[in-house]
This record gives sequence, structure tokens and C-alpha cells, in this order.
Amino acid sequence: MPEKKKEAQQHEILRDAAGTLFLPAKVVAQIAEEVARRIPVRQRKPKKKSTKIDNPVFLDTSAIIDGRIFDVINIHVMTGTFVVLESVLGELKRIADSQDAVKRERGKKGLTLLDRLRKIRGVKVMVMQDKNGDNEPIEVDEKLIRHAKAYKGRIVTCDYNLEKKASISGVFAVNMNTLATYLKIRAVPGEALHIKVLHKGKDATQGVGYLDDGTMLVVENAADEIGRFLDVIVSRVIQTTAGRILFAKKI
Repeated sequence: MPEKKKEAQQHEILRDAAGTLFLPAKVVAQIAEEVARRIPVRQRKPKKKSTKIDNPVFLDTSAIIDGRIFDVINIHVMTGTFVVLESVLGELKRIADSQDAVKRERGKKGLTLLDRLRKIRGVKVMVMQDKNGDNEPIEVDEKLIRHAKAYKGRIVTCDYNLEKKASISGVFAVNMNTLATYLKIRAVPGEALHIKVLHKGKDATQGVGYLDDGTMLVVENAADEIGRFLDVIVSRVIQTTAGRILFAKKI
């Protein structure tokens, strides 16, 4: 009888006053410990901190080879951290190793200008490793756009198509050719200029000279004035796809 009574008391403690079945705290602790051993614990990987770049400016291969961007940087018109992707460096090296003498020289010039820029005090230059989201090959232009967008930067290029593609993607691109056009001398009809005639024009009677910004100036009846400085007056201005051409007459 005592043993049966003890067993009955053990069964009774499994139910509370309302008759709801429950387990003793010791048993619950043992079950929880067993479950914890069997379920793998997932450890959270620490998030990688994204590197912040101060006002990043991504240089395209065409702009580096063109070289005018380095003059703009030297006079501090454009500031920030100038970023060169490894893929852009790879393109420059391939051009510098080209069998074509002109391409080879342009590639070497670009690499030389980059090296000089890196040594200028107060100018920040960094080479950035390409970060691809997948294993698919990506064009250099697309890499430039992706990186500029990720780091909220700008692109400097001489490539019209890259400029437009970047604009569509929401990335601001500076085209050095467009910038040079904006900076050209704004001569208007009736304006007097002092110009040196360098060679003949398409017409046998024309002489051709150039302004300091490279704008062509065609002077009527100046074919016999080659090598001389003339005072001329602008008669008309023609806009072409290659730029503006000024026509003038001798004063």
C-alpha cells in the first residue's frame, strides 16, 4: 500500500489544480538540453563594412589616353579621389603592348600620366579591384557604371556611348570632348581677331589658321599670306559634328 500510494502521488503532480497535464521543471530542462544539442546553431557572419570613398571620380581608359583630364586635375578644377579600376589598367597595358606603334605609344603615355598623377602631393589616387556579382564576363564600361553607382561617384570619359549609357543608369559622366566644346572661344560675326595663317584651305584662295583652343579659322583670299599674322574680322560661324569653323575676311 505505501508503494502504491507513492506512485499515485507521483502521477498526481503531473496535473495542476485545473487538471492540465504538465512536466516537472527538471524534465523540461533535460528535454531542452537534448534539443539544443541536436539542432545546429547558425552563427551570424559579421557584415563587411563598405569602404567609403571621398568624392570618387572613376577614370575611363579613353580619358586617361586622351590626357586632358590630367591638366584639369593639375589646376584643381576637378577634385576628389581619382579611382582606376584594375580592368582599366588591364586595357591600358594591352594597348601599351599593341603591335600598332600609334596605339602602343598612346597606351604608354596613359600609364606614364597615371604614374605622375599618383606622385602629385595632395591628389588622391587609388586602384580598385573589380567586384563582379557573378562569374559572367562584364565589359569594362559596365564595371565602371556599376562601381560609380555603388560608391556614388562620377565617371570621366571621352566615349560618347559610355557617357549616354551612364546617364541612363543614373550615373553622372563628364565627357572631356563636351567640356572642351563648352570652353571654346565664343567668337561671333563682326568680331576682330589676330591670327597666324598656317596653310591653305580647301579653296585655293583660302588661308587657314587656328585659335588658341584649336578652333579652325578660314580666311578668305589669304592663300598668299601663309606664315604671316593677320588682323581679320569674323564673317560667319558654322557648327559641324567635329566642332565650330569660323570664316573671316582680312581687315
